Formats: sequence, C-alpha cells, structure tokens
Amino acid sequence: MLDRSLPTTRLSGWSRYPVLDCAVLPVRRPEDAAMPAGHPVIARGNGRSYGDASLGVPTTLAMRPLDRFLAFDEATGVLSCEAGVLLSDIVDVFTPRGWFPAVTPGTRFVTVGGAIAADVHGKNHHGAGSFGAHVIDLDLALGDGRIVTCSRDAEADLFLATLGGMGLTGVILAARLRLQPIRTATIRQTTHRVADLDGALERLAGSTSTYSVAWIDCLASGASLGRSVVMDGEHAEPEELPAGIADPLARTRRRGKTVPFDFPALAISGPTVKAFNALYYRRHRNGTGLVDLDSYFYPLDALLEWHRIYGSKGFLQYQFVVPLAGARAALVRILGAIAEARSGSFLAVLKQFGPEGEGHLSFPMEGLTLALDFPASPDALALLDRLDDLVLDAGGRIYLAKDARMKPALLAAGYPRLPLFRAVRARHGLEDRFQSALSRRLGL
Repeated sequence: MLDRSLPTTRLSGWSRYPVLDCAVLPVRRPEDAAMPAGHPVIARGNGRSYGDASLGVPTTLAMRPLDRFLAFDEATGVLSCEAGVLLSDIVDVFTPRGWFPAVTPGTRFVTVGGAIAADVHGKNHHGAGSFGAHVIDLDLALGDGRIVTCSRDAEADLFLATLGGMGLTGVILAARLRLQPIRTATIRQTTHRVADLDGALERLAGSTSTYSVAWIDCLASGASLGRSVVMDGEHAEPEELPAGIADPLARTRRRGKTVPFDFPALAISGPTVKAFNALYYRRHRNGTGLVDLDSYFYPLDALLEWHRIYGSKGFLQYQFVVPLAGARAALVRILGAIAEARSGSFLAVLKQFGPEGEGHLSFPMEGLTLALDFPASPDALALLDRLDDLVLDAGGRIYLAKDARMKPALLAAGYPRLPLFRAVRARHGLEDRFQSALSRRLGL
C-alpha cells in the first residue's frame, strides 16, 4: 500500500502559478493507484501542464515511476507502455527504428498519461487530430480497487471522458497507441514571412503540408496587426538529405542550455517583448530548408527551465480556440486588446484545427487557436478576463491544460459536452475520488 502519511510540499505546474501545498505520493506499481485513497487524489505526470490541473487537493499521485515500455509491434507501429513514459523516451527509442509519435505537442517532456488526459494536439491537428485519436485503449484505475481497460468498444463512456478529462475519470496506468512511420529524422521546413493577420490566415488555410504553425507578433498594430512567420513542415525523404549521411534516422544531438536563475521583471517588460518580436520577425526569410526534428517540434526544449525567464512569480499561459466562422474578427479584437494593453507575449503561436475531437472535454474544435503567455500580475489577470469575454462572444473555449484562472461560466459555455462528462463521473462514483485544484475551482 501507499504511505499516506507524507508531509506536504510546495507544488506548481510548469508556469509556476499557482503554487499550492500538496502531499505527493509516488505510484511505483499499478496496484498502488488502484487502492482506495480515502480522500480525493489526482495523477501528475511530469508536471508540464501549466496551471493547477495536476495539483491534487489534498493528494497528488506521482506517476513518473511507471515508465516501462511493455510491447511494440514493428509491423504496425503499435506501442504499449506505462503512463509515466515520456514522449522523449518514445522519440529517443523509436526514431532510430523509423517511428515517431503520430501527434506531439511543443515539448517532448510530457508523459503518455498526461498527453491522454489533456488530449494534447500538435502542428498537424488539421490532418491527424489530437493525441487521443491514436490511442487504441488504456488501463484506468477507478480508485475503488478496480482497474478497467477502456476503448471505443469497451467501457466507451469512460474512454471518451478520459480523453481530455484532465485525470478526473481515474488514474491512467498504461495505454496502447499507434506511432507513425518516418524515413528520416529530418523535417523539410518552408518558411513564409507574412505582413499581417490576413496573410497568416491565408497561409494556414491554404497549407497542404502535414505540419503548419505560425508565430505571431501580438504587439504589432495598425497595418502590421498580426504579422507572422508561418512554418510548414514535412518529414523529409532520404533522397532529400545531403550526400554522405550514413544513417538518415540518426538525430542531431544538442546539449540543452539551462536558465540558471529567475529573470527580473524588466527582462519581460512590454518594450523588451516588442524589441524581441521585431528582431524575431526580421531574422526569418522566405524559403525551404532542412531542420532536425527537435528544432521543428521542440524548439523550447533546448532551453531547460525556460519558465524562469518570467521571474519568480511565474506566468499565465492562455490558449483559446474560436470557430472558423468569425475567427478573423475575433482575432482582430483579441490582438487589438493585447496591443492596447502593451502586454505582449514572447510565445504567441497560431494554428488551425481540424474537426472536433472525440473526448467530452477535448479542447480542439474546427477553428483557429492562439496560445499566449504573460508574466503573472494583476494587470495580466485583468487582461485575460477581458479576453475571456471576447472568446466567449466568438463561441470559443479555453484550454484546460493551460488554465489557472478561468471562471466556471466560461467552462460551461465553451464545452457543450460537459453534462456528458459529469454524467460519467457520477455513474462511476468518481466525483469524490478524483479532484484537482482545477476541478474544484471550476466545479467539475
């Protein structure tokens, strides 16, 4: 049995906001998570969700010890693994064998369990959907001693509630998922520097590439509102690589640099962000070239502890999606509000989503999504309240895996399948077993 007498520790998500006192209990065997806790718990992978979704009240289950590969079918690319396996483990082990995750978010340092619970998406959602679309089945501990295997055919209600369910349907212990075949560890990247929002939207809508993403200058205004750098990507073929490369699947290894201390507030002030954005925009040129997988998919992973740039008070990550109909008008209003507040974001990423996902609380819908971050402050909180209203007016929703301050009314308005999710929780007696700071804040 788990030792339930551990003292509390200060814990946060990747954004370092909020910070709460939690008891942390490591799960070393699947049966540990199946034991009744006697009080609410929530599972935590590698702590890369941004807000309070992985903060258990009072207890957090640390899932990283469950990190084994269980089976792999070389013919089909079906991988069976425990929930604490990192995507970086999958990339390291299977890229040399010609396989890569079918969907990957912007960091490889997330667990498989966390990727399922958040139903993460990548730069290819318009074609491949979200992570859950490639999960065949999963093992789920329900907190009453039972472990059930869920799929689209068995315990389907639990399966669909678990995709994007933020850990509130039980503890994901293991999963089977499909990887995609690749022939090189290289991406052919085509870069388009566009002068305004219309140019970015046209490029994203017209892209026929497997992957597509835009960095957007959220402090540009006037005729330059929404100026962007759009980066399309395709897995390169061996014949595209320079001559003399012995192994097309060998990855370029770079030693990550670490941010050694918390930056002062001046480093992330409006003028600093404005200057950075202008430089970033100018340094990109139109054209096509070859880049390694890590540079295209995980540029921030090269800077370990990059969240320290935002200072000791942390930051607020904010990602929303709005339907395609009316998306341009909504983005104009939102970008205008950000520019007016002079509270720009270094990391402003725009993508186009494909059809809505299967999960009852999956974030993607067919539309445009923008991810932003701001240093945590009263001004930033007030700005995000204003942006909430604009997102709500546009018929959009906020991403739960990055939220730290949304109000319950916006959740109910943005997630029409919320009643289905709540019904599954009630039917299986999960409300009192699995709770997080996020679920309590939002009344989930």
